[in-house]
Amino acid sequence: MKYRIISVGRMREKYFNDGIAEYLKRLTRYCKIEIVDGLEEKTSPRAGEAEIEQIMHREGERILALINPGELLIAFDSKGQMMNSEEFARHINDWNNSGRSRVNMIIGGSHGLSPLVKKRADLIISMGKMTLPHQMAVLVLTEQIYRAFRIIKGEPYHK
Repeated sequence: MKYRIISVGRMREKYFNDGIAEYLKRLTRYCKIEIVDGLEEKTSPRAGEAEIEQIMHREGERILALINPGELLIAFDSKGQMMNSEEFARHINDWNNSGRSRVNMIIGGSHGLSPLVKKRADLIISMGKMTLPHQMAVLVLTEQIYRAFRIIKGEPYHK
């Protein structure tokens, strides 16, 4: 199974990139995984609601252009389904056995995810009620994917 994390925002901070790179390296034993970032539209700090909706729409179209028919799309949104690491591991195991070619995991930009993306999503997951910067969300996601594979394989990992 191939995995792709799509981060609307650009990955800029070295300390986040270092942590993400470590988990990507660890994941090579379990799956093929890549990160695509930088799909975010420039936004004026004074942007109104209508302009923000247009920006989110354009970002959503960019995301959906990356998704091939038959691929899974998993969106991360604060209003999504809450789950623990074991439940997430069960989903990953199901996806690995689904016969699909790729799982796309989407983390939105500063304004969230487009309704277009949420509508296309096969599952919407919440990382919690607190707002996380997109770079931190990508780091948390890569760690949780790694943890899920360890759980699936019955390998020890700290709790």
